[in-house]
Amino acid sequence: MFILVNLKAYPCDPIEVATAARDVAEASGVRIAVSPQAADVARVADTGVETWAQHVDPNGHGSHTGSTLAEAVAEAGATGTLINHSEKRQTLADIDGAVRAAERAGLETCVCANNPAQIGAAAALGPDSVAVEPPALIGGDVSVATADPGIVEDAVAAAAAVDDDVDVYCGAGISSGDDVATAGELGATGILLASGVAKADDPRSALEALVEPL
Repeated sequence: MFILVNLKAYPCDPIEVATAARDVAEASGVRIAVSPQAADVARVADTGVETWAQHVDPNGHGSHTGSTLAEAVAEAGATGTLINHSEKRQTLADIDGAVRAAERAGLETCVCANNPAQIGAAAALGPDSVAVEPPALIGGDVSVATADPGIVEDAVAAAAAVDDDVDVYCGAGISSGDDVATAGELGATGILLASGVAKADDPRSALEALVEPL
């Protein structure tokens, strides 16, 4: 099981979360990565934790003011990137371009989608993984694995029908070890979460609780 902690733009201490994630990953043997703001990628990567970008643009070097280049985040220490998060939507063409750009930079890719139908379309673009995240449940206290387990099962089936090498992650509302265990039982190989760790009073304890049933 892979746990990817998205710090979004929350006012948390990225180094505190990164250090906790590194330590919990080492102690538990569970793969844990942290996805900070672009400006914090290098600092987070320096802690030794697996580090992902929150977004990359499809373009490379050139006249592209404000772009987040895959090459730049890779050079800063990221080893993977989210693409098309529900809070950073891209067109299908740009998703495809971002996947290609990330691949050229040597980044692992996870394309986010709202529902199983979109998961199938995302998987067809050839990312390493896809993540199903119903927008209504993002940031809430009820996980998608609990609220509507059928969505997770259907997402796993949709991805497998296109390319069974594409991993499927479960996101939206994940906040407990039970949520993680349930996601795995439904066929997900990873989870995405944010507020459950980034807004926790004690991120280390929150992470320890997530990996406890694994």
